[in-house]
Amino acid sequence: YVPPQARRAQETLDDKKREELGRLKKMVNGLINRLSEPNLSSISGQMEELYMANSRKDMNDTLTDILMNACVTAVAMPTRLVMEHVLLVSILHHNVGIEVGAHFLEAVVKKFDELCKSDAEGKECENLLALIAHLYNFHVVHCLLIFDILKKLVSTFTEKEIELILFLLKNVGFSLRKDDALALKELITEAQRKASTAEKKFQDQTRVRFMLETMLALRNNDMRKIPGYDPEPVERLRKLQRTLVRSSGSGKDTQLRVSLESLLSADHVGRWWIVGSSWSGAPMISDTNSKTQQKLHLGKVSSKIMELARKQRMNTDIRRSIFCVLMTSEDFMDAFEKLLK
Repeated sequence: YVPPQARRAQETLDDKKREELGRLKKMVNGLINRLSEPNLSSISGQMEELYMANSRKDMNDTLTDILMNACVTAVAMPTRLVMEHVLLVSILHHNVGIEVGAHFLEAVVKKFDELCKSDAEGKECENLLALIAHLYNFHVVHCLLIFDILKKLVSTFTEKEIELILFLLKNVGFSLRKDDALALKELITEAQRKASTAEKKFQDQTRVRFMLETMLALRNNDMRKIPGYDPEPVERLRKLQRTLVRSSGSGKDTQLRVSLESLLSADHVGRWWIVGSSWSGAPMISDTNSKTQQKLHLGKVSSKIMELARKQRMNTDIRRSIFCVLMTSEDFMDAFEKLLK
């Protein structure tokens, strides 16, 4: 039972919180709407001030919602726009804390997984994949996640997946080659095997052939073979990122080395990649005490010894077991071995 005064206080508190969040959303929305390459420096500075003035959770939720609404639409988003939005996340990730990038990444990956399963007709999957690709380009996430996504797409291997593989390789293929050439080679071999077994399945063979040609061009480091490939915009924004990130270790040490499986099961197994992340789920490590207590029945112990243990107030299984070991051992070595068991 909650008395009326407390109820009223709670309601006013909720209204106040809602009002604050509404105001915060308006401010963040205003900044995101004005976002462009020339004013990225001032907007990232204002966002950092908002992070200092408000709770991290509120800011992360608000920023993620606004960016998802802006970038995940049924029509293909302009590449430059996606890159600028992700660059802002990357700067905040390096300057404010890794939980900013981690929160955004988790939301994007979960949405991507959901849309892949639902067979959506629009371009939402491509837009989400572009966000993930640029999070990798701007050193928020490690190549491990990109390879996980590519493996998942190759294992499904339908026409939609082939389009997504091509889209991802065009955006980050050469960076993947630089980071882990062996994993890329294994992926290409797997894709070739899938293509050869699935030849009957596709009416339009040209897309599959084009994908394999793109993969071979990547393996041979031949940029000319990939139509429309232009690394210049990413390089330019990376330079801008280096000027705006304050910490000297802006590169590898803040990259989130997290797998696709970990991100999708974060609610069940916790977020180990965020330092100090609180978590109230079921324990990851099962309760070992209950297991040890189950194992502690030491063969046949005479009723006389058990009676003595009861008299000495050995009230738990483990105490009774230790007492019985000490009372029934032949010498100290025998006692030591039994206690270890």
